[in-house]
Amino acid sequence: MGLMTKTQAGVSSGVLAVAVFVLAGCGDGILRGATNEGDGHAPFLKTTPTVPRTSSTPSTPGTPASSNPSGSVIGRSVQGRQIRAYVVGNPTAPRHVLVVGCVHGDETAGEAITRRLRGVKLPAGVALWLVDEFNPDGCSAHTRQNAHGVDLNRNSPWHWRHLDHPGGTYYSGTGPLSEPESRAIYHLVLQVQPAVTIWYHQHATLVDASGGDEAIERRYASLVGLPFRHFGLFPGSITSWQNATFTDDTAFVVELPAGELSMSAVSRHVRAALEVAQR
Repeated sequence: MGLMTKTQAGVSSGVLAVAVFVLAGCGDGILRGATNEGDGHAPFLKTTPTVPRTSSTPSTPGTPASSNPSGSVIGRSVQGRQIRAYVVGNPTAPRHVLVVGCVHGDETAGEAITRRLRGVKLPAGVALWLVDEFNPDGCSAHTRQNAHGVDLNRNSPWHWRHLDHPGGTYYSGTGPLSEPESRAIYHLVLQVQPAVTIWYHQHATLVDASGGDEAIERRYASLVGLPFRHFGLFPGSITSWQNATFTDDTAFVVELPAGELSMSAVSRHVRAALEVAQR
């Protein structure tokens, strides 16, 4: 069975598995009462189908940003806006790190970090894949959701379920990966298989224990001076899908404070991203 088939197989099994949990206050989409010996992580993380890391070097979509400053188009939004990935370093490097500046269009502070990262120098063997705006329509409209009114962080295959209504805060779409933005980032992750992925959100001011390598998550929190704690489990979460599918890799959420980041804060996050990229 090929890579894509294995992952798609996880969609239906994930939807079935989530039925055994009771959602309290399900409007927020938090999976409650699903803990593993008190650590806040759901037991089904251990049973979600996984995709083994490929031994071959991933191919590069389009022209790498190292030779094309405009980046590579990995997909388009509902309204046709380009979703671009910028590659820093050698795209054939053995270690890949993905950093996403903005998922929700009203949480844009992380873009300052991804833009600063474009100019860094990396050691041999590491490549950064930088996506400023995963949700360009939402960023343009200053809305959490995309142009279909979907919360893209409730639209992944990981235990997807119907949440909210179109335009509602946590509306999960008509089905897993129903949105073009979700499909673009999903295929990028499958292709690149990043060893570390950092997803920037706002405004909880913390680093989330997202289910990957806790040492990496804690180290990032320490370097930027943010508290480290478990923020919750959300059906359709992109980060949870990554950690459940690629169990040797680590994806985690950084919840930045409200407002724009200062220059010094951007520098701290850049240094932290570079350190965990090389761990």
